[in-house]
Amino acid sequence: MAYRRTPAVQARLDAQRVIVLAAAVDLLAERGYAGCSMAAVADRAGIATGSMYRYFSGKAELSVELFRTVVLREVAAVETAVAKAEADGAGPHGRVAAVVRTFAARALKAPRLAYALLAEPADQVVDAERLVFRQAFRDLIAAQIAPAVADGRLPDQDAGLTAAALVGAIGEALVGPLAAGRAQDDLIPALVTFTQRALGGVNADALGGHSADHA
Repeated sequence: MAYRRTPAVQARLDAQRVIVLAAAVDLLAERGYAGCSMAAVADRAGIATGSMYRYFSGKAELSVELFRTVVLREVAAVETAVAKAEADGAGPHGRVAAVVRTFAARALKAPRLAYALLAEPADQVVDAERLVFRQAFRDLIAAQIAPAVADGRLPDQDAGLTAAALVGAIGEALVGPLAAGRAQDDLIPALVTFTQRALGGVNADALGGHSADHA
């Protein structure tokens, strides 16, 4: 008869898996993917390397789960910022600005971690997850653009295309500062201004770091 885990055993395994993932996130923030070997994560989590295989089949599965864990946290933070901007009466420029400002600020506070998410050379499975990551932010931005185009608050445009272009541009603009571990003080305001000009529908010459709709 095949062994079946009791609920208590499964609960212990699930709790230990959370600890292992937390250890992996810490290592990723310190050393990037290169430093997240099964042995290194096991050592940080205080378990034997062999015990890692109770939770992950290998480094590829660990890397994917690690990436998803961090990305879900970042997406949730940005969604919260958008919801707050909307509650404060921000229009489409302000809500998209909230996405950019929140994402960039969080990235620059944890540059090693953000660089690992965006650009560090890694396994193909991580590259596939990066596509999902970019699509999540694209869809979030597009969801702010499309209704505003429909009701005339923004010029006619392909919401998905504009959102994808913004995600690509913002990511590219951040890679250098993240790799260097520092950025000029005006980087985030400049990114917000670029974003608002790209959306259109406002007086671009009058834009600084904020727009008229509470960016």
